[in-house]
Amino acid sequence: MRFAPAMQYPSLAAQDPLDVLRLIRTPNVGPITFFQLIRRFGKASRALEALPELSRRGGRQQPLIACPEALALKEMEAAEKFGARFILYGAPDYPKLLHAISDPPPLIAVTGHSHLWQRKDIVAMVGARNASANGCQFAARLAKELGSAGLTVASGLARGIDTFVHKGSLAGGTVAVIAGGIDNIYPSENEPLFKQIRDSGAIISEQPFGAIPFSGAFPGRNRIIAGMSLGTVVVEASPKSGSLITARFAMENNREVFAVPGSPLDPRSKGCNQLIRQGATMVESAADILQGIAHLRNLALGENPPMSYAPDAAALPDDAELGDLRRRILEKLGTTPVAVDELVEQCETSTPSVLAVLLELELAGRLKRSAGNKVYLLEMAEAETPLSV
Repeated sequence: MRFAPAMQYPSLAAQDPLDVLRLIRTPNVGPITFFQLIRRFGKASRALEALPELSRRGGRQQPLIACPEALALKEMEAAEKFGARFILYGAPDYPKLLHAISDPPPLIAVTGHSHLWQRKDIVAMVGARNASANGCQFAARLAKELGSAGLTVASGLARGIDTFVHKGSLAGGTVAVIAGGIDNIYPSENEPLFKQIRDSGAIISEQPFGAIPFSGAFPGRNRIIAGMSLGTVVVEASPKSGSLITARFAMENNREVFAVPGSPLDPRSKGCNQLIRQGATMVESAADILQGIAHLRNLALGENPPMSYAPDAAALPDDAELGDLRRRILEKLGTTPVAVDELVEQCETSTPSVLAVLLELELAGRLKRSAGNKVYLLEMAEAETPLSV
């Protein structure tokens, strides 16, 4: 298994944390868009200044307003009062392996013991919320054995398998990545476990302080769980389980994937059995996982954090050329995702030019990104609206 290349994005360690927080908290700015702005403007402060004009070029009627400084300061103060802090991408204490994924969070909120999330010897374990009694017992035992072998175990603090994974790995070291704000305990029945993890483990979130978990936040949480880990173990999962999303993120970023087999008569085993058919390593004991990641543990993965970055000096086409390119790209886009590389090829232009136009459309709220570096329009009617160029 080959790891995805590190140093894909510029380090934010020298940036003003307040500017970084304001930019990532701005509507229509996700991790990929964030780093495209940094590549183009160098500093988060300059990107913030450029947002209104970029969104106007993308067809937005009212200029995009960045997250107010007062609101970002309030979040930073609330996090500090709670006992959490923010870590920027590229900082020495940012999770090492998370540097190497395709869409790393520019900033994460953390609380607990920092040595746990800084390690590269981390294995993710996830599974069904409506897990079986045997599945929960096996997950807890497996997590405990991995901890005894010197590994940190990461999971999502959900009901079912995740809960028992954390319980089993508390003594050896556990990290909970959550879909709400760092202060939001979900599900509520896991409040005692949350406090235990905070005291002896670690908790991570990329969501705003105080945020309530929503459906769209869980895939983002899953990518962090898989991204900070050498491999992902799925214990029980239905064919539509979010655990399979975590496994997919692991595969897309060239991490190891493991699955615990189960009865074909149990719907909770169908997802795991499917993963095994697709090439995941079958797990019957912790030894299977340790053997599967042995070749990765001694490699210098994530040892060299991203370096500082200067804005791309390559000039974009003039405004008239970009105006024509905007029209051509809108003709090619629809509500079905299309690969960015395909747009570059069909428009017969450079990748930076296409990315510049897509950035404008996304900031205008007209374009969304999907897995596999694909993009699509939210509404064709909006996309056909003439653009000011």
